[in-house]
Amino acid sequence: MYKFRLWSVSNARKLEAVYRNFEPVLIRLHPLFKWLGYGRLEKPVRVVEKVIKGLMFDCQMCGKCALSSTGMSCPMNCPKSIRNGPCGGVRLDGNCEVKPEMRCVWVEAWRGSQQMRDSAAINQVQIPVNHLLKDSSSWLRVVRHEFAAHEKELAQ
Repeated sequence: MYKFRLWSVSNARKLEAVYRNFEPVLIRLHPLFKWLGYGRLEKPVRVVEKVIKGLMFDCQMCGKCALSSTGMSCPMNCPKSIRNGPCGGVRLDGNCEVKPEMRCVWVEAWRGSQQMRDSAAINQVQIPVNHLLKDSSSWLRVVRHEFAAHEKELAQ
């Protein structure tokens, strides 16, 4: 999975384009998701999401995906679980102090973010992980959030 993770960072711009096309499709499916019931969909969607994102990004399914802000490098792969930039122990070669054979997640995140349209997104502070969301679908959460925001705009 580590090699796929590095490949995903190297291809961050392409993967960003895929997601930019995928997200609107998901959002348009909101009426169907609502009709079927988000609670009922959680398990099957979570399984699919875990397989896809696990393979591509070594995703840890924290429930609050930051891939679009971190150059397609999952910050939850940091052995110290640091979610907002590298620790002071990054080695001179860019590898992790805890796992010297591994590139620092944040060195990779910076590399990937520089390829993306909004390269400044990496500067956004990520909120702490809500452990109650662990192993839940961030895709379904995005759909609910985006649709709620869209409904709010229409109401104004």
